[in-house]
Amino acid sequence: MKSRIVWKALLLVCLVCQRANAHEGLAKSIEGVINGPDFKQARWGILVVDAQTGKSIYEHDADRLFLPASTTKLYSCATALAAFGPDYRFETPVYRRGEVKNGKLTGDLILVAAGDLTLGGRTDPSGKMAFTNHDHIYANGDTRATLTDTDPLVGLKELARQIKAVGITRVSGEVLIDDRLFNHARGSGSGPVVVTPILVNDNVVDALITPSEKADEPADVRMRPETAFIRMDAQVSTVAEGRPVRLTIEEAGPNAFTIRGQIPIKAKPWVRIFPVFDPAGFARALFIETLRQEGVAVDASPLRPPQAEPPDRDGYGKLTRVATFKSPPFSEAIKVTLKVSHNLYASTLPALVASKHGKRTLAEGLHFQRTFLADLGVPVETISFGGGAGGANADSVTPRATVKLLQSLAKRPDYPVFRDALPILGVDGTLHDAVTPDSPVRGKVHAKTGTLMWHDFMNDRLLLRSKALAGTLTTAGGRELIVSMFVNDVPLPKGVQTTREGKVLGKLCEIIHLNVPNERAAP
Repeated sequence: MKSRIVWKALLLVCLVCQRANAHEGLAKSIEGVINGPDFKQARWGILVVDAQTGKSIYEHDADRLFLPASTTKLYSCATALAAFGPDYRFETPVYRRGEVKNGKLTGDLILVAAGDLTLGGRTDPSGKMAFTNHDHIYANGDTRATLTDTDPLVGLKELARQIKAVGITRVSGEVLIDDRLFNHARGSGSGPVVVTPILVNDNVVDALITPSEKADEPADVRMRPETAFIRMDAQVSTVAEGRPVRLTIEEAGPNAFTIRGQIPIKAKPWVRIFPVFDPAGFARALFIETLRQEGVAVDASPLRPPQAEPPDRDGYGKLTRVATFKSPPFSEAIKVTLKVSHNLYASTLPALVASKHGKRTLAEGLHFQRTFLADLGVPVETISFGGGAGGANADSVTPRATVKLLQSLAKRPDYPVFRDALPILGVDGTLHDAVTPDSPVRGKVHAKTGTLMWHDFMNDRLLLRSKALAGTLTTAGGRELIVSMFVNDVPLPKGVQTTREGKVLGKLCEIIHLNVPNERAAP
């Protein structure tokens, strides 16, 4: 009996030692990366915990503040998803002000912006929202940007068809866009920055540049969507195969831009974007043009400012609704926001949360976000946010607060929707190429990434202020973990891009995947 007790004690000691050695091996492997020569001036914050027990497996400066970059979207998307629910659908109505006789509306049409982030512009035939791994909103800084195979004017076309179906074939008054749902603001990330409740094609004009079949001929440059409201002056030449692509896009006025440069024969079509400065004017012009294309004559010009004002905000009960466009479920908008790290959508979310609670400002939306996070148990006093996208000066989080957010979200009924919206390592979104196709951790991480950088003009290089990753990871033994990783302030050598640090985070995921033992083997 005594020998059996001794044997069990020795076995317990062995198991504890094995576990300690495994954790020491994990720490050594991680620290071999983060203490490497590329990160002499950088700061790392990492926390890895068991998803079931909450026990810490590895941590490094987990309670210090780090710039979160786009991992900020974990917080803003979670708040918005809880406020609206995954099945919520935005309804964008159009009202008439005036009487209709013999098809003629003697009066105005008024589209009331409801905050629909896409107005149908990303919806595919199955009713889902489409995205590409390299989204067009980053096209001016991404050589791989591509357009979705969708129609950016789907919502406006549907509204125009409904208007014609109710018997309106001519509008003698104005076409107005009422964008007063919340106060306009400025987004906190790159890409289009005007935060407004009316969005058509992400409030950008795409320029698609396709080379000619022969050198020295002009390339084909087309706008999407085409509109008289925006003027484009394009002079791009086709050059011999193998020569570099050189394209510059520049503002030439509030509603005008130029494109100059060259593109070689057989090159894929390239995308550049021009963010619009007046989203309401842009939407109004497109709506007028769409109405005309659908057989509704409009006397008002898309080139002139509207000659009338919308009614008081509480005055729509006295008007007749003539059309309504209903969005896909809100879960689809959250998916696109997280998968491609859509800054404009994320910047809009706090304002939408504010409007949901009868308020009007982005700051008020962030106050509601604080209440939501505090109720989840997130230590809000240890973190800071100035916007929803991740580029605000005030944005700072700790690895521990971020892990706590993910732990708490896992207990909510909408968590499966949230987790499915995260990029998958090596598969899609901003994580699609962070590891090689044969990596053992491919498909085992669902996480939000973040990148924040500035150009160091003095040294002609990039200063990576933040590269981040936070989400869930499944180990080789099937153990579920929650991980949060941040590296701040990395001066990149000239010519080196931030994708280098993206692959470093992918490497750390591989290390964790392979070196964290199965919990069932522990005592």
